[in-house]
Amino acid sequence: MEENRNLLQADLGITYNVKKIETEDPDMNSFLLRLGCYEGEPVTVVSKKKKSCVVVIKEGRYSIDNLLAEAIII
Repeated sequence: MEENRNLLQADLGITYNVKKIETEDPDMNSFLLRLGCYEGEPVTVVSKKKKSCVVVIKEGRYSIDNLLAEAIII
């Protein structure tokens, strides 16, 4: 069985399905829902930087900080 990983541990250019969002912050949950990032949706990490990463969600490109990326379990 595959171990759960977050987006910071994702390989670049590979599309993963979101398994769950691990945060108790309602604002963070709401923000991710507005982006279309929720359980079952595909997400692809296209680049990583020191404090953020760029992801593709529902054909949109977004720069998200590492705290958000850690909350998205793939």
